Amino acid sequence: MATFSNALQMIGNTPLVEIRKLDTGPCRLFVKREDLNPGGSIKDRVGLSMIEAAERDGRLKPGGTLIEATAGNTGLGLALVARQKGYRLILVIPDKMSQEKIFNLRAMGADIQLTRSDVGKGHPEYYQDRAEALAATIPNSFYVNQFGNPANPLAHESGTGPEIWSQMDHDLDAVVCGVGSGGTITGIGRFMKRVAPHVAMVLADPAGSILAEYIKTGRTTATTGSWLVEGIGEDFIPPVSDLSLAHKAYTVTDAEAFATARDLLAKEGILAGSSSGTLVAAALRYCREQTAPKRVVTFVCDSGNKYLSKMYNDYWMLDQGFLKRESFGDLRDLIARRHAENADVTVAPDDTLAVAHARMKLYDVSQLPVMERDRIVGIVDEYDLLLAVFDDPARFQEPVRGAMTSRVETIAPSAPVSGLLPIFDRGQVALVAEGGTFHGLITRIDLLNWLRRRRAS
Repeated sequence: MATFSNALQMIGNTPLVEIRKLDTGPCRLFVKREDLNPGGSIKDRVGLSMIEAAERDGRLKPGGTLIEATAGNTGLGLALVARQKGYRLILVIPDKMSQEKIFNLRAMGADIQLTRSDVGKGHPEYYQDRAEALAATIPNSFYVNQFGNPANPLAHESGTGPEIWSQMDHDLDAVVCGVGSGGTITGIGRFMKRVAPHVAMVLADPAGSILAEYIKTGRTTATTGSWLVEGIGEDFIPPVSDLSLAHKAYTVTDAEAFATARDLLAKEGILAGSSSGTLVAAALRYCREQTAPKRVVTFVCDSGNKYLSKMYNDYWMLDQGFLKRESFGDLRDLIARRHAENADVTVAPDDTLAVAHARMKLYDVSQLPVMERDRIVGIVDEYDLLLAVFDDPARFQEPVRGAMTSRVETIAPSAPVSGLLPIFDRGQVALVAEGGTFHGLITRIDLLNWLRRRRAS
């Protein structure tokens, strides 16, 4: 086994794994495990390529500051390389990026500036425009500009493409890519056009993005939608991309992408990110459409450990309407964590206040039902805890029963949704119970999520 003297030497040469437990039709489908790069994604290649190109041509000097706009993993790749090489890094990030990625970036020393994800190019809060404006004001800075930097596709033309061609023993029919900046499909497409022009380059695009439509018709739509998959899809044609290299395009919904990624984990044991769900979903469609056997490659672009709070979180998936569960046609449908499913977080009257506090922190909730032998006897919230321990923190070891509100007001499942508003107006949560059976609690955000799901349906 090879040994390395630093993390940068570990970038690239990632393995190919064949998908055997999903329906690939007559084809053989392989995924290139880019999640095994040291920074956890395919963008490590791009980060290294763009920084080293800037060093070579003198645009980036010792002690300089790197500035970039990123909605995906390019920031992580740049952070990895910048940290190893001693550069400061400022990243402008749309507010839809997962918390795991932001925590990762901050732990690597990146300066994070969050901006809006609901505005387009030309708006001062659009992430690319804001990053470019920052670079104009900070001395000795370099705006990386992955969307217009030729070193982006070069990383794949000189690295990823040749690796795939070699690993497939020069026997390959199609490569399925996504487009964030366009570097992957452009770089690999250029390499394949030169050495194996028969290889089809296939685009996997999130529903709402304009890119698939452009490849199919040569035109861009005037309006774009929104999507929750991170890192791919665009509302413009990235300047660095050459989409003429794409032979076919598939549009994949968020629901299909997330379901495919979860299926990939359950059946193949691969914990992949959200964009990988889009790519694998499109690759499976391509494979199933074929009438003759073909050999197809796509990517696990990054690891799913960056999305544990999103698409691998059943409650988030339920809130977004991507998972279905039993419907009752009453207030029980608004409860995010149903008691009958053992999904709610509760405490017992004899648990200590320290236990209640720990559960609130762990599950990011501000109130807990107090249950005794499956019967609700009270509720304790953050303010109850604060009042109990403010003068004497030693009271954290006292039982919950001394701090809880024991006069609980419940609402029947059959009550109208409008009946929740007076409860919320009193600053309370709604405790849904009837006939001694506790069903769960409803918060303001639960009601908002329910209303949004109704509108979407």
